Amino acid sequence: MRLLNASGCLDALAAPEVARQLDAFVTKTVTPLPREGNAPPRIAETAHGMLNAIGLANPGRERFLADHLPRLAELDVPLWVSVGGFSADEYAETCARLTAAEIEAVELNLSCPNVDEAADSAAEIVAACRNATSLPLYAKLSAAHPDVAVVASAAAAAGADGLSLINTLRAVALDAQFRPVLSRGSGGLSGPALKPLALHAVRVCHEATGLPIVGMGGIFSGRDALEFVVCGARDIALGTVLFGDPGVPERIRSELVTACSEAGVVTPEDAASLAKSPETRAKVSA
Repeated sequence: MRLLNASGCLDALAAPEVARQLDAFVTKTVTPLPREGNAPPRIAETAHGMLNAIGLANPGRERFLADHLPRLAELDVPLWVSVGGFSADEYAETCARLTAAEIEAVELNLSCPNVDEAADSAAEIVAACRNATSLPLYAKLSAAHPDVAVVASAAAAAGADGLSLINTLRAVALDAQFRPVLSRGSGGLSGPALKPLALHAVRVCHEATGLPIVGMGGIFSGRDALEFVVCGARDIALGTVLFGDPGVPERIRSELVTACSEAGVVTPEDAASLAKSPETRAKVSA
């Protein structure tokens, strides 16, 4: 099991010491053209997590390839590039440009709640990207769909090599005058409130596809991480927790040792079998 960051939750160039604690670093989503993102305020705390409506602010594909990617490579951490766009062709063009780059994988952001999404289907985008690159493709999906496993299966059939589950979910927070706190109105909810939904998505998508899954959503402890592995995640991504605890990757690793011991297994990988036995499942849920 590897530890990654959720895309957009860590600036590796500003905090390289944090990025180097990870087993792989996932970039902020890159779009073909530069984006300033949404107007502020675009971040708000809630009782059970955080709302963000950044809106895919990024320097655009050309500047990313010429400036940001070479600097990230100097971190000596395996790199995943998060790719966004507003049509299948835009996604595919960026993937084609990344093929020659020294990166480990591409994460296709198919579910950002803070921009107008591509009209093309997730499967259509994955298929276009599959034709454009031989790099491993991970489809990042939302649990907002009534049956996320159906979307996951379609992405798998279109050529996805793995899944990232889940993206934030659209939500609203109001101020003292009952007005939306965020300028956009709604934003993407992350943090502890997301965890039960994320666990469900990981479990059903694992059962439906068998693809490698990066699980994310409300992971704040080693026990949280272990629960995602039990539900079918192969790797774990940390998101909101990174904003308040820059040392969290090492803490999670330490707590995983304890969580595994308490569950009666040696490694997180061993824990994947716990969900298959009623006896061991009871041990984990105790």
